[in-house]
Amino acid sequence: MTSSTQTIPEVSSIPRHVAIIMDGNGRWATRRYLPRVAGHKRGVEAVREAVRACAERGIEYLTLFAFSSENWRRPEEEVSVLIQLFVMMLEQEIVKLHANGIKLRVVGDLARFDRKLIELIQKAETKTAGNRKLTLTICANYGGRWDIMQATRAMLAARPELATSFTEAELTPYLSMAYAPEPDLFIRTGGEQRISNFLVWQLAYSELWFTETFWPDFDARTLDQAIVSYQSRERRFGRTSEQVREAERREDAAPRIAPAASLRAMSADK
Repeated sequence: MTSSTQTIPEVSSIPRHVAIIMDGNGRWATRRYLPRVAGHKRGVEAVREAVRACAERGIEYLTLFAFSSENWRRPEEEVSVLIQLFVMMLEQEIVKLHANGIKLRVVGDLARFDRKLIELIQKAETKTAGNRKLTLTICANYGGRWDIMQATRAMLAARPELATSFTEAELTPYLSMAYAPEPDLFIRTGGEQRISNFLVWQLAYSELWFTETFWPDFDARTLDQAIVSYQSRERRFGRTSEQVREAERREDAAPRIAPAASLRAMSADK
């Protein structure tokens, strides 16, 4: 993972990494006079739609906040349903994900889950490890502050000499999502406008987009609205607008070697 506070990431019109807080399941159900758990079940369909839409648009990483470390405070029945849905996804959806070239990663404090769920996670990650079309990360029993704490502990266990002083570059490899670039675009459904302890470290320079749409109604059109908003942003990373435009001019003016010429040059070097 390249740090946006240390270097200027490459920017493209399609975000490379999208992170989503899937909010509004319970309220979606309540407005339809249904139990809250019905909203969570319907939300699984929205997950399928989001994965498909991201893969079709060339997004490389999709990270979903499925269950936070604070969600244990919810009613026991609702927590139980969320866990059951997670198990169902691992049992029933992995074959489809694998067939479509999707790699699955699960990050969070998994020690609180039972052995069956942990084994399902491990099997799913192993089965899909070689896939390259899209990396789908599910954050389960995850919290951004937990992530920073566990990374610090892991770093100090591996490198105790850093106990008195260490750099961002030395800590970053121990974060739970060190394998992925920082999110370009953060989406939260359901009308709330906060990050709720999600990817606290990684969202430092992400573009934030909030929608009133409840998660069960999230679809490809909603994703496209977020991408259009993202494309309208000027991503400065601490620079001025003038510096950004100058960098773009230099990039446009840089000579480009045609593929054939490039191959000839490579052959001549050998």
